[in-house]
Amino acid sequence: MSSSRTTGGRGRLFSSVVETIGDTPCIRINNLAPKHVELYAKAEFFNPAASVKDRLAISIIEEARSRGDLKPGQTVVEATSGNTGIGLAMVCAAMGHPLVITMADSFSVERRKLMRFLGAKVVLTPRALKGFGMIKKAQELAAANGWFLASQFETPDNALIHANTTAREIINDFKGRKLDYFVTGYGTGGTLSGVGRIFRKEMPDTKIVLAEPANAALVASGVPQQRESDNTPTVGHGSWQPHPIQGWVPDIIPFVLQEAIDGKYFDELTAIAGPEAVQWAKKLATSEGIMTGISGGATFGVAMRVAEKAAPGSTILCMLPDTSERYLSSPLFEGIIDDMNEEEIAISKSTPTGQY
Repeated sequence: MSSSRTTGGRGRLFSSVVETIGDTPCIRINNLAPKHVELYAKAEFFNPAASVKDRLAISIIEEARSRGDLKPGQTVVEATSGNTGIGLAMVCAAMGHPLVITMADSFSVERRKLMRFLGAKVVLTPRALKGFGMIKKAQELAAANGWFLASQFETPDNALIHANTTAREIINDFKGRKLDYFVTGYGTGGTLSGVGRIFRKEMPDTKIVLAEPANAALVASGVPQQRESDNTPTVGHGSWQPHPIQGWVPDIIPFVLQEAIDGKYFDELTAIAGPEAVQWAKKLATSEGIMTGISGGATFGVAMRVAEKAAPGSTILCMLPDTSERYLSSPLFEGIIDDMNEEEIAISKSTPTGQY
């Protein structure tokens, strides 16, 4: 390998930040992966607002505008745990739409600040009302003010963007070689439904593994979600319990995910505990230099289980939905101190300048 790294540019100019969404890299895991397999991670933090939800955001806004459902300058409102809101805030800022976000107050403070930094208004709902409460609040605000409701949990524009971009990128990146396993979690279910829709037709030999939190295993429960006639949830799902994997599994089974459940788009279903997800995210950072959030750690942890039992020569790809930097106030950064620890103090004292 040459030691003189060079780059050549992208060979094009971009007319807007939204044109940079997608085409995220699949990165090989070299130090943590078992030696008998090849394990890759699709790093969605390379999107401009640093998460997979940038895809959803641009799809909702562009498709709604093209249909005439969203008028120029009209306010957009949506319920989100954070990443969809950040993606929507970026897209709405670039495309001239005011944005109002409803979000349970249990999610990380960094997410609120990022959305407000991008110009959005953030209306908090009590954590006791769970995800269902913030969804109802967004519905009420849309009805009362004539705002456009993004409806990430129900809109077909969600899975559509993953069928048109995420799935196509993976197919092209692995062209000429086999992909034995694809591992993903779910928030809205858009990634699974969109990628699964394409893979079942064009890559039927790829086994799809779906992961969910151990204490919020909604799909594994087998209990159907109660819905209104417009496919919005009637009530929260009874199998849900609070979990630290932000972005994964609200207290409903989203209608977008229902396509994947009904169509049997996944071959395996597995659960992972929040503390294990946190540990895997930390290991990715310290052993691979890859910074992802708790949901990325959870997906990677499940991918490691798959890798351990996979046949020699297998190739595995997992999704890393976002970056670790929006979890600074979460359990992911517990134990990461601000001041020097004893080892760092000892290093400082090993030379004379600037000692404390």
